[in-house]
Amino acid sequence: MRDLPKIIIGLAIFVIIVAIPLWYNLAGGGAGAMPELVVETEDVPGRDECVLPAGRMRPEHMDLLNRWRDEYVRYGDRDFTDHRGRTFEKSLTKTCLDCHANKDTFCDRCHNYMAVDPYCWDCHVVPEELAGRGGRR
Repeated sequence: MRDLPKIIIGLAIFVIIVAIPLWYNLAGGGAGAMPELVVETEDVPGRDECVLPAGRMRPEHMDLLNRWRDEYVRYGDRDFTDHRGRTFEKSLTKTCLDCHANKDTFCDRCHNYMAVDPYCWDCHVVPEELAGRGGRR
């Protein structure tokens, strides 16, 4: 029982140290502002909107690309039909980057903000026409 004050002081110091990140975030006022994404849409005939509505693409694009990869590579399914009946090739570089041409101001800004490092570019090469506009080589 003589050690009770030492235990209480030790627990108090532990709780303070563990709570420092919480206090820091509360004092900082929250997350930073979402970066402005610059959509430099190329003039692609017949493309007036993305393969899915923007409200679905923002949260679901990584799942869509993973599903496309699996279907394309494992099963040879090369075409995607969207909600309007249009058919697209399941391709990051030929379909997505056809319209969203500036990887630096579109893809990378959001991925950097969210602190994610997609592994797309471990295998895929940014096309030459995009490399000069901010694409990773």
